[in-house]
Amino acid sequence: MMRAALVRMVDGISGGAAIAVTGSKGGEMRRTFLIFTILAAAQTVSAQDWAKEKLLKSPRHTEWVTVKHDGRSVETFVVYPESRDKRPVVLIIHEIFGMSDWVEDLADQVAAAGYIALAPDLLSGMGPGGGRTSSIAADKVMEAVSKLNPDQVTADLNAVADYGNKIPASNGRLFVGGFCWGGGQTFRFATNRGDLAAAFVFYGPPPEKDAMARIKAPVYGFFAGNDARIGAMIPDAITNMKAAGKTFEPITYDGAGHGFMRAGEAPDAKEADKKARTEAWERWKSLMTKGQ
Repeated sequence: MMRAALVRMVDGISGGAAIAVTGSKGGEMRRTFLIFTILAAAQTVSAQDWAKEKLLKSPRHTEWVTVKHDGRSVETFVVYPESRDKRPVVLIIHEIFGMSDWVEDLADQVAAAGYIALAPDLLSGMGPGGGRTSSIAADKVMEAVSKLNPDQVTADLNAVADYGNKIPASNGRLFVGGFCWGGGQTFRFATNRGDLAAAFVFYGPPPEKDAMARIKAPVYGFFAGNDARIGAMIPDAITNMKAAGKTFEPITYDGAGHGFMRAGEAPDAKEADKKARTEAWERWKSLMTKGQ
């Protein structure tokens, strides 16, 4: 049924022009390609509906706040735990896919575990009309994130961290955790922020060797066994962090793929990703409990 609708949409949009030679084999192939391209895009858009549905059922207080600094306005998603006591703050750094339904749902899960979760959209102001991730075409988000100025990212994170520390319900403890691109930014942020209680790097690359000397917080790594691109960097990271006298404790989850914290929650998750996600989540919570 969806395919039939897409056929009509392709024909309607193109007026048949999408087919180079009507009825020809090449034209039909191009038409089919367009249909499946649109199908893939539709699946990408709806891929995190499960995360959105979970968030809608949350009993916790959520809000968007605007954190301003140096002429920038960073839109930040905040979730508060249901707690009678002041709680630590966890700064969450999104993937290369920008701010997503999954990131918002993850922030809610962190709050459910007892922490004030802050997830800044680091594409704030970078979209059309000064918009954020939601205003940027889906196929352009990765490029936009990858081109972010590192100094701007650090300034944004520092501003959001400062905001978090000033929240009346905060107990003054600050953690940071990031995923994919955000994992690399987490490791890098640890070189630039001296008051972190701990940094949690999920399948992200390490910073330059010389920068590691500035790290003060323990760094904990969560890596995927089927992720040679990142995995190949870990041995040197271990050596360099040890040489710098820093704490770096990585764990690799066999069989899991890059992005397993998100992929492991999806309805169609592979068993290895589900297992890795479950184990990594428990480890993350345990480490934060110890760091309080």
